[in-house]
Amino acid sequence: MEIITEKDFNEKIKKGVVVVDFFATWCGPCRMMTPILEDIKTELSDSVEIYKVDVDEDQKLARSFGIMSIPTLFIFVDGQLKEKHIGLWMKDDMLTVLKSYL
Repeated sequence: MEIITEKDFNEKIKKGVVVVDFFATWCGPCRMMTPILEDIKTELSDSVEIYKVDVDEDQKLARSFGIMSIPTLFIFVDGQLKEKHIGLWMKDDMLTVLKSYL
């Protein structure tokens, strides 16, 4: 999954349904989230884009979204924030939410 930074963030989220996972490499629940996101990407294919933001590498972007706990996932639709989820998000629950935006 592509890790994005503040530099390309706005460009990546501006079109379509986009999930952004704010994470850290040392975070256990964040590591558990990665295969779930990979499964969702496989299942929804070209309908959803999924990106990751490393909160240790891009602290300014994380602060701008008020990230206090990780993983924190955001769903954007055409650049507009629609959903925020803090903590591990189970695949079926996330799929239900994502499909409501397709």
